[in-house]
Parts: sequence; structure tokens; C-alpha cells
Amino acid sequence: MDYSEKQIRDILELKEWITEELEKRQIELERLKSNLTILDSILKQSSFNKASSLISSPDKEGSVIPIKSGDNTVIANARVTSNEVVIVPSKDIKLDVEMHPFKSFFLGRIIGGMENKDNLDAQNGKIDPDSVIDCIINKDGNMIREILIKNYRERERVNEIINTVAWSFSRMIENSKK
Repeated sequence: MDYSEKQIRDILELKEWITEELEKRQIELERLKSNLTILDSILKQSSFNKASSLISSPDKEGSVIPIKSGDNTVIANARVTSNEVVIVPSKDIKLDVEMHPFKSFFLGRIIGGMENKDNLDAQNGKIDPDSVIDCIINKDGNMIREILIKNYRERERVNEIINTVAWSFSRMIENSKK
């Protein structure tokens, strides 16, 4: 099949446009991968002990896990017992409950996601309705005094809760300095 000179020009332009779009997408993909690597690094630096290893303790007092920022500063402590996690920011740390990413990410996506799953499981009879995760924020004004999470039920959830609190609190501290 023979193509006209104009058709060949159009095909070459289309090929050039597709090549440029691929290059743009590749650059965007590399940026996203780089940002993901940075976030993974921050979360790893913020980790401490595996919370799941502490839950097996039948101790009513629970185990205290320090929650650290990227520079290894303790920004909060989490007391983990068999049925609840209590997170208390360090005395010198003031965190507004409305500040990003606490409300949108930690409460909305992480705790809200767990709550939605639990509510579905309760509706389907997989868990008792009284076993649905419950998060209570005790405040002084708008400042977080403590976060009480009851019915976390799964060891993996403790790790997720503590890691996302560490990340959220670190971002909130950074945002408050701007």
C-alpha cells in the first residue's frame, strides 16, 4: 500500500508525539518511584520495634513503644495492650487535630478504612458489632492530648497504626514550622 507524502508526514508526527509522551511518562514514573523510595526510607527510619512482638504479652499495663521522627527524636509514645493502643504525643509536641495529614490521612484513610472493613465484617456476621475498631481523640482545645484506639483486633493493624502515626506526626511537625 502506497502512502502519500502528507500521510507519511502525519505518521512521522504521530510517532514523534508518541515518543515524546512516552518520555514524559517515563520521567513522571521515575519521579513517583523516587518519592516512594523516600517515603519508604522515612517510614523505616521512624520504625522502632515490631509492635506485633509486644502484643503477645498478657500484661494489662501493656508495652510502651517510642514513636520517633526521621531524626530519631521521640515525638510520641504508644502503649499497646491486648485490646487497645493509646498514643500520647511528647509533652513539647503540639499537634492540631485539624492539621494535614492527620485528619485526612490517618483518621480518614487509615482508621476510616479499618472501620469500614470492620463494619462490613460485622454486617456479614464475621465479627461481633462490638468488635469494630473505635478511635477516640482526646484533645486540649484543638491539640491532640491522646489517641485511643480500641478493638484493633489484628497485630498487623498495630504496626500500620504506629507507622502511620509516626509519619503523620512528623509531617505535621514539619508543616507547623513553615
